[in-house]
Amino acid sequence: MGNRVVVTGLGIVSPLGLDVPSTWQGLVSGRSGVDYITLFDPEPFETRFAAEVKNFDPSRYLEHKEARRSDRFVQFAVAASLEAVKQAGLKIDASNAEGIGVIIGAGFGGLNILLSQFQILMEKGPARVSPFLTPMMIADMAAGQVAILLGAKGPNFCITSSCASGSDAIGVSFETISRGDAQAMIAGGTEAQIIPLTIAAFNAARAISTRNHEPQKASRPFDAERDGFVLGEGAAILILESLPFAIKRGAPILAEVVGYGATGDAYHITQPAEGAEGGVRAMRIALKKEGLEPREIDYINAHGTSTPLNDKHETIALKTVFGDDAYRIPVSSTKSMLGHLLGAAGAIEAAICVLTIQHGIIPPTINLTHPDPECDLDYVPNVARQAKVDVALTNSFGFGGHNSTLIFRRYTET
Repeated sequence: MGNRVVVTGLGIVSPLGLDVPSTWQGLVSGRSGVDYITLFDPEPFETRFAAEVKNFDPSRYLEHKEARRSDRFVQFAVAASLEAVKQAGLKIDASNAEGIGVIIGAGFGGLNILLSQFQILMEKGPARVSPFLTPMMIADMAAGQVAILLGAKGPNFCITSSCASGSDAIGVSFETISRGDAQAMIAGGTEAQIIPLTIAAFNAARAISTRNHEPQKASRPFDAERDGFVLGEGAAILILESLPFAIKRGAPILAEVVGYGATGDAYHITQPAEGAEGGVRAMRIALKKEGLEPREIDYINAHGTSTPLNDKHETIALKTVFGDDAYRIPVSSTKSMLGHLLGAAGAIEAAICVLTIQHGIIPPTINLTHPDPECDLDYVPNVARQAKVDVALTNSFGFGGHNSTLIFRRYTET
């Protein structure tokens, strides 16, 4: 039995707000963060909308020079980390720095800066390429910059497992603390991929919605009229600590991490395995970590991407794992409001599970107006619901067949 691991701080930058309170208020009010793209001219594209982070000023979090030398995905991670550390009251100094690490997942990294510098290379030659291209581009730089800024000298790296990156970063951080290799971890995910190439690529793959006439209704998980996911951006960070470390320093304990399961489909680069067996195994592994029974789960934050295949297969997986309880447990997809944050999705959905336990409110699945007969569970349609949630589970499934499940429980001393 390893160390108990608790959550002591949360930080969020999302399409619904630049911090935890504004994001949470948007979620419980059922507000969509999706709108027409403003980061570039979307007119030539088949999809002209996304879930952008609005009014984000990196100079609020970084010195001007550092902000200019950082990609947007790094800036988001820094902002969310600072908020999370502040809530946790975590002071990093010479006495504890070596026991505090940073793992932040990202699916892509600084793709936008790579493309802009490639264009400079083609048009102006190699002498004009920025010397900061590499540190601005590589996906591990979010974890690196946060560690440098805060002085955290423990385990430090990036996990890239597509849409499961943020969940896996939290899960690996949980296991790192549990086995005694760190006292605390700054863990989560970040992504900023609302750029022309990404929209074009997802359009080519027929993966994202093209509901241009009503973008706020485009992300509609489990609805019969869903036609693809909506691209989002943002970051979420959780401060995880060993229980003794948190108690010793009088940290606020928001929830306990009690399960993590990770599996691979070994099946297809984009489609879930038949019967969603990879997701089934991930959930069962996570439940087994603490000896939880399926009936003990009070809420499930679904991967729920609003794609035809994912929503159907996730429903199958939930029925396989939870049996008759699958019809009792409230399931919601907050991607209906936030869009799909790719490598940050699992992290923000983990934070939402913690907030649900704290506040006793389950965010809804909005835009669920034409229920799919093959998706027949309780998806908390359109309106948030008050409910006592002691144990919450969240799923993340990524391109490449990556499956990740996290479980959080209300903290009790015993």
